[in-house]
Amino acid sequence: MKSLNTLTCLAFCSLIFLNCNKNLDQPPIGAVDESTLANKKGVEGLLIGAYSLLDGVGVSFGWWGSTTSNWIFGSIIGSEAYTGGRDENDLPAITQLETFNGSPQNPMVYVKWSVMYAGIQRANEVIRVMRKASDISKADQLRIEAEARFLRGFYHFEAMKIFNKIPYVDESITYKAGNFYLPNDTLIWGAIENDFRFASENLPAVMNAVGRANKYAAEAFLAKTLLFQGRNNSGKFTAARPLLEDLINNGVTAGGIKYNLLTNYHDNFNPETKNSSESVFAAQASVNDGAEGINGNIGELLNFFMDRDPGRCCGNFQPTQFLVNHFKTEALTGLPDLDNFNTIPVKNDEGLLSSDPFTPYNGPLDPRLDWTVGRRGIPYLDWGVHAGTDWIRNQPWGGPYSPMKNVYAQSQQAKFTDKSFWSTAATALNINLIRFADVLLWAAEVEIEVGDLDKARQYVNEVRQRAANPAAWVVNSTGPFAPYAANYKINTYPPGSWIDKDFARKAVRYERMLELAMEGHRFFDLVRWGIADQEINNYLLKEKTFRSYLNNVQFKKGVHEYFPISQSQIDLSAGPDGIPKLKQNPGY
Repeated sequence: MKSLNTLTCLAFCSLIFLNCNKNLDQPPIGAVDESTLANKKGVEGLLIGAYSLLDGVGVSFGWWGSTTSNWIFGSIIGSEAYTGGRDENDLPAITQLETFNGSPQNPMVYVKWSVMYAGIQRANEVIRVMRKASDISKADQLRIEAEARFLRGFYHFEAMKIFNKIPYVDESITYKAGNFYLPNDTLIWGAIENDFRFASENLPAVMNAVGRANKYAAEAFLAKTLLFQGRNNSGKFTAARPLLEDLINNGVTAGGIKYNLLTNYHDNFNPETKNSSESVFAAQASVNDGAEGINGNIGELLNFFMDRDPGRCCGNFQPTQFLVNHFKTEALTGLPDLDNFNTIPVKNDEGLLSSDPFTPYNGPLDPRLDWTVGRRGIPYLDWGVHAGTDWIRNQPWGGPYSPMKNVYAQSQQAKFTDKSFWSTAATALNINLIRFADVLLWAAEVEIEVGDLDKARQYVNEVRQRAANPAAWVVNSTGPFAPYAANYKINTYPPGSWIDKDFARKAVRYERMLELAMEGHRFFDLVRWGIADQEINNYLLKEKTFRSYLNNVQFKKGVHEYFPISQSQIDLSAGPDGIPKLKQNPGY
């Protein structure tokens, strides 16, 4: 089965009348009118153009600020990583967000808003133009509208995670109609639910390309939308429960593969094994296709090594000590140390010279650590043993660790990296927007709130059981822990161990950090659980002793759960009366 070709978007973006780079109120540009595109071929091309922004990368701008991998908004802000790089002057806009000093002038919030609304606009153009076409069958009209509404739901959901109250824009909102000056005075969860529900009810289970949304991808996003509202609303958990059970029991990928966890955890981050049974939905990436790298996963291009392969840019997105400490396990049980994991840090080489002797931490660890974080003395894919400070751009600033989930293997260079891009960081690795492990852990959350604690434990154990497979652990035949690279010890939770909801919640939330670390989810999880202030301020208490720039940083409850709306967008929302319709988020 073929993969969705994002190249088509580049052709259509130069033809169609929507503006690829501006906000929702931009007037039409270009020479091609609706009548030219109001046919099956034109509409299908517009639909591919709407899909192409799933990675969050605009045609000529955006990139890391708007990528839907959310390494900035989800992982750095969520205490999993530092901005990293050269120093505080390297990426000040990201460091400002990391230290909760973001402002309405921050370019990261500008591009995130702009690209998400460009995606919304593209999805709406598909529906508008399709309704003027005469050569599209009723069945295809229903399928095309369902795909477009799925995409519209996704882009709104992505923007809502960042900004909370945003305008909902459907196909009736156009520049021609002059009704695009919209307020953000209410929450739009219901409208997003409706889009995903329509898609789940009208899309087939199997599609003609693996990158397209199918019935089950829409069902998964509908369940996610419900969970994001459910912390104080058990009805949303109750509504999500049958959706998640259906996904677990019957769900298949767009290619018709039954959802299942992969045997090897790292295969989720390997471009050779993408679009697998664990990929519920992913933003597609491709290289060496004539687009000079623009179709690769370039939203991650800063997150490699500086002046050396892999990537040749730029030493950012460095894992925190706090994250690494989460992977410690208890020697007797192989279970997480839920309460004391951060008391004694995992040993690292910070402050040592490359010539100084160093033995990696010898305590028990969850084996997922070394498929998530590069650390000295441990093999880093097939690039050799991580050399610590020699591979870090500025260790005193960004710490001793390197990201890994976005990195390709040495054996894959030039095949899964774009040979014409200016660095080797344009890769064919998809962005995992929802993995099946994510679905299992959501199901565990739901069972805790409105179901069966033991069933929740079983869902979590499915995820842990995969991690406990020694055949998929990092090996090092010459190291002190041979045949493995470290002292890996992990077990499942035994029957009867989840005695109350408080413990069960703690265990599931901890498991999400282990399983989904550095995948852009953490901050949004903390916000939807209502514990972002507690977790992040606790993180800062100790982490500032490692990174001095975190001194005096504090998360303010009621403010920092969401980000400032770009002042440029607020100014553009003023109608003929000159009064902006968009209101700034509290505290900014």
